[in-house]
Amino acid sequence: MKLFQTAYMENKNVSVIGAGTMGNGIAHVFAQSGFKVNLIDVNTNQLEKAVQTIGKNMDRQIAKGGLTEVGKLEALNNLRTFTTIAEGVQNAGLVVEAATENEALKLKIFQQLDEHAPKESILASNTSSISITKIAAATKRPGMVIGMHFMNPVPVMKLVEIINGYATDQKVTDKIIALSKELGKIPCVVNDYPGFIANKILMPMINEAIYSLHEGIANVASIDTIMKLGMAHPMGPLQLADFIGLDVCLSILNVLYQGFGNPKYAACPLLVNMVMAGKLGVKSGEGFYVYTPGAKELIVSNRFK
Repeated sequence: MKLFQTAYMENKNVSVIGAGTMGNGIAHVFAQSGFKVNLIDVNTNQLEKAVQTIGKNMDRQIAKGGLTEVGKLEALNNLRTFTTIAEGVQNAGLVVEAATENEALKLKIFQQLDEHAPKESILASNTSSISITKIAAATKRPGMVIGMHFMNPVPVMKLVEIINGYATDQKVTDKIIALSKELGKIPCVVNDYPGFIANKILMPMINEAIYSLHEGIANVASIDTIMKLGMAHPMGPLQLADFIGLDVCLSILNVLYQGFGNPKYAACPLLVNMVMAGKLGVKSGEGFYVYTPGAKELIVSNRFK
């Protein structure tokens, strides 16, 4: 391997914090690329579910000719699960945090990582909007902290948005760029400002689509169809919001609004109400659309018909 010339990365041990949608996808990609992966989550059931999901997603790759049965077995053999950070990061050359998009939680996790991970380990966050500089300040190694923002679904999407914190060492950035390429991803480097690039541009568009619905300018189907057919988007903004999670969208918009102090980032009241009502999109079974396991047709929620 050309990438890892330093001793602490030669063993290719990677720890992933969080076994949710993003965490299991990140673990999947690393394990399939030959890395030894420790997937860490406090919830044992979530870990079991994550491993099952990884297996099912690999089966889809096999069906499409992108993976062999032997490749699947080798990848799954690269994966181990842990319920504590202290145990799961002992030998990590790289840690990727993919916990819930909550600032206080992430700061707590990085304090623990700083204590338990080897001093030479790179600590990366998959955050989609929270300041890398602030996360790094929770550690005694800010130069070793970086943003590594994967896109969902991780095994499919090529982009990795790499975010430099104020103190991130250039050598760390170079390593993460090279690592992303080794995973078959396309890295794009950005600086540390609220929302970075992906969500600084995407979330206002989604918010505007929700405002357009809220103001009665068009219905759900029309808004999404116009953006798909007129702008060549593979998915309409309202369907995409459901896919991301309306709670996540609201959280990112709040980060943008607080970070820039600009009213253009203020979340639409409809979005706020839907999140309070527990209508979070795919994860809750209903958002702008209704989601039934096994159903292929996209059905608009009765609330918006």
